[in-house]
Amino acid sequence: MSTDAAPLAPKSRPFYKNLTFQVLVAIVIGVLLGIYDPDLAKQLQPLGTTFIKLIKLVIAPVIFLTVVTGISHMGDMRKVGRVGGKALLYFEIVSTIALAFGMIIVNLIGPGHGASTAGAKIETVKQFADQGKSFDMTTFLLNLVPENFIGAFARGDLIPILIIAILFGAALTRMGEHGKPVEELLEKVSHVFFGIIGIVMYVAPLGALGAMAYTIGVNGVGVLVNLGELMACVYLTMAAFVIVCLGVIARCSGFSIFKFLRYITEELLIVLGTSSSETALPRLIDKMERFGVARPVVGLVVPTGYSFNLDGTSIYMSMATIFIAQAYNIDLSWGQQIGILAVLMVTSKGAAGVTGSGFITLAATLEATKIVPIEGLALLLGVDRFMSEARAITNIIGNAVAAVVIGKSENAFDEDVALAEYRRFFNDPTLDRI
Repeated sequence: MSTDAAPLAPKSRPFYKNLTFQVLVAIVIGVLLGIYDPDLAKQLQPLGTTFIKLIKLVIAPVIFLTVVTGISHMGDMRKVGRVGGKALLYFEIVSTIALAFGMIIVNLIGPGHGASTAGAKIETVKQFADQGKSFDMTTFLLNLVPENFIGAFARGDLIPILIIAILFGAALTRMGEHGKPVEELLEKVSHVFFGIIGIVMYVAPLGALGAMAYTIGVNGVGVLVNLGELMACVYLTMAAFVIVCLGVIARCSGFSIFKFLRYITEELLIVLGTSSSETALPRLIDKMERFGVARPVVGLVVPTGYSFNLDGTSIYMSMATIFIAQAYNIDLSWGQQIGILAVLMVTSKGAAGVTGSGFITLAATLEATKIVPIEGLALLLGVDRFMSEARAITNIIGNAVAAVVIGKSENAFDEDVALAEYRRFFNDPTLDRI
């Protein structure tokens, strides 16, 4: 993978030139503008929107080029199939744990008890309710196969692009030596796109400032008072899931979750500022390969995880469902909650495939179970945007951990490379373990 893509700043550089520092300051400024000058904050939306569009501009080609060249280098489609199957099994297990994790915590804390439902009107969430009713898992799965080559790239659909890339890589592998010139060309083109990412990252602080300022300016902070307990519950649950569940998985795989989180801090801050995990996808792909995970594993696991390994979204959906039930004083039996959990295991997998995914798939869940009133979604409208940051951050951490875990299980992870990267990143030549 290209080493030209947004190299991390050496520790010897002035702190104010560090991207992490710049994005963090931009987020703080955005929050203050949103609180004290909402009108100006709302006008900064184009900064965030433009940055997100610039990142989305390169997502499709980066995924395509990474997967194609990775498969071509691997040269064994049976191994590709094994990696894909192992990744999907891992995603199913961990996202189910996330659903159960959220459900258990929300039952223990009970943030919905005593919440007012007076303002919850079906008209407020009619758009999401209608889309939720029409949501169909079969249609979603069928749409994963693109109708044509160009259409998937034009829409930016990750899984269809991944399928195209796998087919392209498989065909290139079958060509043997005749395919080498194409592989070399695609390798050089990938360097160009990662170079573009490096250029775009210079405006990441402006993008974070604009997106955060607009969010606070539009939604205000007043809603945080009314639903502060729910927000605190969601954030604490996701933090606990990362530290406990993903921490145990990481430790069993031979690396520390805390060092790993420090290593991907820049990506997490970009996600925090923009409320979108997609903005960090190209950098995450590059960084995981820098960390020693083999290219085909990174190319298969990370993009697939963006649709099937949504740990943060899973936690939010289970907690939101029980929160609404608590607000309406609906005493759910454990049997009913297990039934809801089963439905969530299906609907949550489509969460990345629909615009406004969180609310639509949650509406689809409530419609399918017919236990919790769908108008209860209106209770969450005011704080959903604030909780989307937690969802996106947890999602990207889960996918980064998955890439390392699957890489290690396939002997496609170079620990010496990872240790060298840590020593460079932390500017500590004495580090002896990851």
